Amino acid sequence: MNPNSQPHSGAWVSFTYASFLAAAVMVGAGILFLPLDWWAKGYLGMGVVMLVQSCVTMTKTVRDMHEASRMVNRIEDARTERLLMDVGKPVL
Repeated sequence: MNPNSQPHSGAWVSFTYASFLAAAVMVGAGILFLPLDWWAKGYLGMGVVMLVQSCVTMTKTVRDMHEASRMVNRIEDARTERLLMDVGKPVL
């Protein structure tokens, strides 16, 4: 873990969970009270579940790609620094 990054506060984490729960309840209630047959409501419900799953997967993938690029950059920076240190040494 990056020592310079700060962890999220408990209030922020609680807010994100509450926001997600509120949004899920509102969408669920909206689908439930639509004047449609149950099969249409089920189809919309499955779409919402798949959308949430896809958002979670995409977010994790983007985060993993970002973290991987940061690690590669740190490795490249270390190699460059080592090369510069070797160049700066006097030849005996």
